[in-house]
Formats: sequence, C-alpha cells, structure tokens
Amino acid sequence: MAFQPPERIVARAELLTVLGQWCRAAAPEEACALLIGARHGVEWRLQQLWPCCNVWPDPFERSHRFAIDPREQLQAQKWARGRNLELLGAAHSHPTSAPLPSAPDLALTAAPALMLIWGSWQPDREPEPLVWWLEDPPAAPRQLEWRMER
Repeated sequence: MAFQPPERIVARAELLTVLGQWCRAAAPEEACALLIGARHGVEWRLQQLWPCCNVWPDPFERSHRFAIDPREQLQAQKWARGRNLELLGAAHSHPTSAPLPSAPDLALTAAPALMLIWGSWQPDREPEPLVWWLEDPPAAPRQLEWRMER
C-alpha cells in the first residue's frame, strides 16, 4: 500500500509520559515499544503506545540492542486495526547515548520506517525524544519535526 512519508509527527502528551516512564523502568537495558496511530497526509498522529519486552537473544547486549517479539507486533496490529488505527513505527531508548539512529538501528530496521528514540537521562535536564524517518532505498535518516498535544 503506497503512502506519503511523514513530514511531522504529533504525539499525545500521555503517550510521551508513558514512554518516558517505560524507558526509565527498562534502564540500563534498551526499552522498546510500538507506535500506533493514524496517518493524515504528511502529518502522522501517535495515539497509543504498545510497550514491548526487549527480547534481544543475548541479555548482556540489551543495554545497546533491542528486539521486539514478532508475536507482539502481530497483536498490536490486530488491536490497532480493530480501532481503525495502524502500527506506524517503533520507539526505543538509548540509555547511555544520544537519541540518534545507531549503526545497529539502521542495519536491523526494515525501511521505510518511523523510529522514535529516547536518549539518555542527564541529571540537569529531562530528555526529549527525537523522531526519525528511514528511507527505502536506504539514505541518511531524516529527522522529523514533532510536537506534543494535550
């Protein structure tokens, strides 16, 4: 199904609050979640978060790698379809680094893809996620404009 890639992302405040808490709770491992919402042309609206377990096969690498169980992805898609929503992308955290797509992120993600990354926490400021679009065919990740709504 053809679609327009997003130019901007709108996320509900509650979604970002839950995602931030999910990322904190998972630390020092990477947290991961699926992003559910609706496409409105070039504006994609994130309406629900589907927190997932990090099932990366080697538990000692989960601080810098993540994997989402395909069964969770299927359940999230089924749940979203039943509410006239869709799976728009994935979110994950970088507990010890900036919210930039890493080489493993790029290598292990099937493009095109929406990727929200929550970076490490600094004692003096609250982190904010960055949102990225990964092109197909592969190109440099494009940072997307995003805003929070109540």
